Amino acid sequence: MRLRHIEVFQAIVQTGSISAAARLLNVSQPNVSRVLNHAEQQLGFALFERRAQGMVVTAEGRRLLPEVEDIYQRLQAITQLTEQLRHGEGQTVRVGAAHAFGQMVLAPALVNWRQQAASVSVELVTEHFSTLCGMIMANQLDFALVFGQQVDADLLAEPLFQSSMVALLPRNHTHNEPVTLEWLCANNLLMMQNQDPLGRVLHRALRDKGLNPAVSLSIKTYSVIADMVLAGGGVGIVDLFTACRYADQLKLLPVAQPLPFEVMLISRRDQPQSQSTLQLKQVIRNKLWEIARQCESQFFTRPT
Repeated sequence: MRLRHIEVFQAIVQTGSISAAARLLNVSQPNVSRVLNHAEQQLGFALFERRAQGMVVTAEGRRLLPEVEDIYQRLQAITQLTEQLRHGEGQTVRVGAAHAFGQMVLAPALVNWRQQAASVSVELVTEHFSTLCGMIMANQLDFALVFGQQVDADLLAEPLFQSSMVALLPRNHTHNEPVTLEWLCANNLLMMQNQDPLGRVLHRALRDKGLNPAVSLSIKTYSVIADMVLAGGGVGIVDLFTACRYADQLKLLPVAQPLPFEVMLISRRDQPQSQSTLQLKQVIRNKLWEIARQCESQFFTRPT
């Protein structure tokens, strides 16, 4: 018996007539009769006796009935599961992010996402770039939002956004013009680490100009650089998103020499992603662009 035969057989057993089975299956009565006739021709025996009071299961049909009901229940379970998968029910999406994106981008993005897909669980990890890449390769994360740099050939990088780094000064500092790298180095520039995605851009720019900051302290987490500036430890250079978080506490100024950075999503190249994962990625893309526009507007129109 084919699956369609089983479906029609079970519907007639449930309803007692071909017309009622057709209504249950939401098809025409001739369609049900045609499928039933085809099933009985294939089997070589009748499944029902046609009587005035309705369809009565034959002895052969009764012997088939337990197996048919078992298969039918499995089909129902598959239908229910596919419906759940379509809506993302019972799924978990594992997201990673660079520290700078955790509060500024991922937090509001996940709030929006929970309003759209309350049945999907999300696991969020904020870590440094190398750790996030390793977790994706180990299948511990589905994707991550990071600052752009060269990735392993097994990883897929999806560029999202480009901008330039921003200088952070104490709030009461008198300097109001775009700052040069020379000026920053002369005013206790707090350094990013050289192996850091944005640190590489900064260190390369300093080498090109033959500059060597006097402060020996190098910091891996961008928000810590901002906290150090806030504590009076010098001046700093960070990404636009970190700078925007401190806009009410510190002075934000452009750097005279552009220090570009890129934001991208990374995932395994060989790993197909669930519908829920793809939908969450789109929510993050939208939220990133929304926040980036707000940050750029706030930064470039901020009175000095």
